[in-house]
Amino acid sequence: MRGSALLALIPLIALGACAPEPPPARQRLVLDCSLSYEALVAKVLAQPGLKPAPQERGEPYRFYNMDGGGEAFVLTERGAPGHPAVFKQEAVQENGAKVMKNTGCAYGDKAGFDQVMAYLQSLSAR
Repeated sequence: MRGSALLALIPLIALGACAPEPPPARQRLVLDCSLSYEALVAKVLAQPGLKPAPQERGEPYRFYNMDGGGEAFVLTERGAPGHPAVFKQEAVQENGAKVMKNTGCAYGDKAGFDQVMAYLQSLSAR
C-alpha cells in the first residue's frame, strides 16, 4: 500500500519540476535627469503596471503607484512648487530596515523642488 502511494506521487513531483519559473523581478526605473521633463514623464508613464492614484481636486500633482507597491511617482503640474519636476519614492532596505527613499529631477524652480522633496521626506518619516 505504501509503495503504491509513493508511485502515485511520482507524476506530481515530475509536474512540479516542469512548472514554469516565476517571472523575473521587474527592473525599477532609475530617474534619468539628463532627459527632458517631457521625455522622463513619457518614460514613467510607459511602465507596465503603473496605476494612477485618484487626483485630489485642485492639487497640482499626479501620483502614480506601481502594481505590487514599493514604488511610486509624483509628477508636477502647472502651479505646483518647483514645476516642472518628477519625484520617485521607493521602499528599500537599509541596515536591515525598510525605508522610503525619495529621489527627483528638478526642471523648474529649485526652491520649490526642495519644498516638495522636504514634504515627501516628512511623509517617509511617519
